[in-house]
Amino acid sequence: MIKIAIMGAGSTVFAKNVIGDCMLTPSLKGATIALYDINAKRLEESQLMVNTLNSNLDARAVVDVYCGVESRKAALDGADFVINTIQVGGYEPSTVIDFEIPAKYGLRQTIADTLGIGGIFRALRTIPVVNAFGRDMAEVCPEAVFLNYVNPMAMITGAFQRTFDIQSIGLCHSVQSCASKLLENHGMKQEGIRWNIFGINHMAWLLEIERDGVDIYPLIKKSYRDAREQILDMGGAGAVVEAAKARGDEDRSLERLSRIARDMVRHDMMLHFGYYVTESSEHNAEYSPYWIRRDHPELIDRFAIPIDEYPRRCKKQIEQWEEVRDDIVANPTLVHKKTHEYASDILEAVVEDKPLRVHGNVLNTGLLISNLPADCCVEIPCLIDQNGIHPCRVGSLPEACAAMNRTNINVQLLTIEAALSGSRDALYQAALLDPHTACELCIDDIIAMCDEMIQAHGEMLPPLH
Repeated sequence: MIKIAIMGAGSTVFAKNVIGDCMLTPSLKGATIALYDINAKRLEESQLMVNTLNSNLDARAVVDVYCGVESRKAALDGADFVINTIQVGGYEPSTVIDFEIPAKYGLRQTIADTLGIGGIFRALRTIPVVNAFGRDMAEVCPEAVFLNYVNPMAMITGAFQRTFDIQSIGLCHSVQSCASKLLENHGMKQEGIRWNIFGINHMAWLLEIERDGVDIYPLIKKSYRDAREQILDMGGAGAVVEAAKARGDEDRSLERLSRIARDMVRHDMMLHFGYYVTESSEHNAEYSPYWIRRDHPELIDRFAIPIDEYPRRCKKQIEQWEEVRDDIVANPTLVHKKTHEYASDILEAVVEDKPLRVHGNVLNTGLLISNLPADCCVEIPCLIDQNGIHPCRVGSLPEACAAMNRTNINVQLLTIEAALSGSRDALYQAALLDPHTACELCIDDIIAMCDEMIQAHGEMLPPLH
């Protein structure tokens, strides 16, 4: 019997997607599903949801529930697969700290979960918890496959893979939809498309996109140049987005222009560095020094950069959960449709020896990407079968793309060092080398900001010396 441990199962909506997908997979029917969380109320809600799905989907699963740190090892005991979905510190207090203290120093952020000061401190409080899972796994399920869905992806996955000899992979949503969303935004058809993507998480590069063997990048770039001229003539991306909101769906051409306007950062990266990146413009705006700048405040409106976007999303999700909880938790007719998440497909590939290709995050051991550091975490194609995870060697990136990746990798590697060794200096250095932070703040302010955030997070962080 297959055992699947869901760590952070109190994330009910995401747990529904992952567990529901598994329940719809024939080879996983009858599995034991261990639900683990430290939040008893959210865990109970997820248990009710899973029990309903189990019945309505005829999954015949055995559902066990484990609450609290003292039950963690029991949840993992004998697991074949461990799926990590935790968020350490939640919206309050941690996300609030990640935004409010930097804002006092004049540092603006959009999402702050992958890089930047927010990403650094999210990693510092999460890596010790995830590595505690790894220590337990090494004792009670060393042959299990570990699937990480938690951000900051490269730091969490990189720290785990550097520490444990456990088969593992980091999974993100951005690669699957990258090419199709780009084509949709430009009104181009999807049929006959072949693409190639690799790099690092949230900054992997769409290196090739062809239709029926013909490179269509020149068409995409021309379409964007034309759209960019229109957008700037109308007063910038912010003005276009607001105009589209006012008109609703009445003006199809304006609606399409608005979609491109909301994604101008990535499109401009494509023009200047040659290639489109996988993750959204609101993310990539804070991964580099070019778009959020005190000396050019007009860029915020020109590129429609949503400052403080993640806190807004968190508040909205909290409000929405209050509205939809009963539809998910207390709905006796609840069912599920297969999602685009990789997890159930990976489990099926291992259980059935059914070869599968996914894009995943793994250490760059053996220089899978030849012009990135060997100890960084890269996002590349991986083959999955009954023997586990097999990363593919993909060669080198265009040098400009590799250079952009390295600016982010610097921060990732130093943050991992800080989390694993407790080095306060490594934390400072990670912050000092962060591209956006360094373009906004001086050294003294960056260090003072870090000290204040360390104090505010308190025991949620590992001891730093």
